[in-house]
Amino acid sequence: MLKEQLEAVLAIDPEAAALEFRGEWRNWGALERGSEAIAGALAEHGLGEGARVGILLRNHGELVPALLAAFMTGRCVASLNATAPDGKLAEEILKAAAPALIGIAEDWQRPELIAAGREIGAVILSLSEHGVKVIETPDPARWRQPMAPGIAIEMLSSGTTGTPKRIALPLANLEKALAGAAGYEKGREPGAAPRLRSGVQIVNAPLAHVAGITGLMNNLLAGRKVCLLERFTVDGFRDAVVRHRPKVAGAPPSALRMLLDADIPKEDFASLAAFRTGTAPLDPDLADAFYERYGVPVLQNYGATEFAGGVAGWTLDDFKAHWGTKRGSVGRLNPGVEAHAVDPESGAALPDGEQGLLELRAPNVGDGRGWVRTTDLAVVDADNFLWIRGRHDGAIVRGGFKILPDDVVKAIQGHPAVREASVTGLKDRRLGEVPVAAWIARRGVEVPDEEGLKAWLKERLMPYQVPVRLIRVEDMPRTPSMKVDLVALRGLFEADAA
Repeated sequence: MLKEQLEAVLAIDPEAAALEFRGEWRNWGALERGSEAIAGALAEHGLGEGARVGILLRNHGELVPALLAAFMTGRCVASLNATAPDGKLAEEILKAAAPALIGIAEDWQRPELIAAGREIGAVILSLSEHGVKVIETPDPARWRQPMAPGIAIEMLSSGTTGTPKRIALPLANLEKALAGAAGYEKGREPGAAPRLRSGVQIVNAPLAHVAGITGLMNNLLAGRKVCLLERFTVDGFRDAVVRHRPKVAGAPPSALRMLLDADIPKEDFASLAAFRTGTAPLDPDLADAFYERYGVPVLQNYGATEFAGGVAGWTLDDFKAHWGTKRGSVGRLNPGVEAHAVDPESGAALPDGEQGLLELRAPNVGDGRGWVRTTDLAVVDADNFLWIRGRHDGAIVRGGFKILPDDVVKAIQGHPAVREASVTGLKDRRLGEVPVAAWIARRGVEVPDEEGLKAWLKERLMPYQVPVRLIRVEDMPRTPSMKVDLVALRGLFEADAA
């Protein structure tokens, strides 16, 4: 189904503009020719349908045809984050052990990556404006797991709380997730004829994560032009919005804070009817502040790598009708998705409106039939709106008192000098674990010292919730999807203590 849909869109008008990267446009025909060249190079080395293909993913125009080649020929994308340090990426290449590796020419100038590819016997394809070049021929005797039939993506989880794990996403689940996303758009119902649409959609979510891949593919399937940004920056995002005047744009909540703090003129965002956000919790006060400043509703969604995308989210109609009563929700469950909260200890289903561990059942979740339990604390109401209250496995237990980091983050971000905060637990010999926090200051405000901020928090939190350390940082350590990297954040405090 995905193959046929992509082929139909690519065939409509090969000369029409499709993808802008670094200010240069490629048409649909160029994307198709690039994908055919990559698929042909893989086939020449015995890697056909079902073969695992490691792609060194970053937001780059040359890699879009590589994804199309995989999805249109039934190969499995083993995602590799090209922005990771050389040693870490080389280690991941060895772990993934894909028989083919694809990357842009610049990434193959990194000797550790070439060495890792040789060790697993992979054929290495280098992509550039000059086409596809085989720079290492394969050694099939070293292939450990060449095939993954029926799997579309082996995606690394975000790794915000620990070591990223590789998650297999079946092609059927990816197709269902993309079909669910299409349901939010008029004219994309099942059976609708493919067409090219006006307007340009800005994609800045990293292609090394599921949100980036599904965001890109959803727009290509819609026949919509894409402006691909290498990463989110305030200036780059603003420039893209001003040039392309999209009706909808989006970025993570941390980026939303950066945009608001930059005090961009209201007229620059005048084209926007909505701002979509996800990947991390959204403070409803932040959503309200953006709406008050720009008149643009902030529509959150909720999903995970394991779900091949979103399972709940706000629509513009729901925002207009329900934001006043459902404020703070991540939105309504997508069509076909069921959810309830269960007691963390007994597993018993809880009534609507009570908090517990979230369980989901949907065509694109698990086997599509059984309930899948998450580690998120949640509330589901009778209208199928979903609230996420934090991670059950992320609770900090300080001398027997349980602390949910999100509660502390919300309190810190309530200070007028704080733009963004993050909280994690640090091991303590006496109490087991204690909360610590890093925070980013707003521009042009008087900044409190550590003791002053602690005193302010003591008026708003229980004594055991107040972080033992509060350090000001210029920016948080982040994953490519702009989530706070809690492992790296914890390392800052451990290094300071040492």
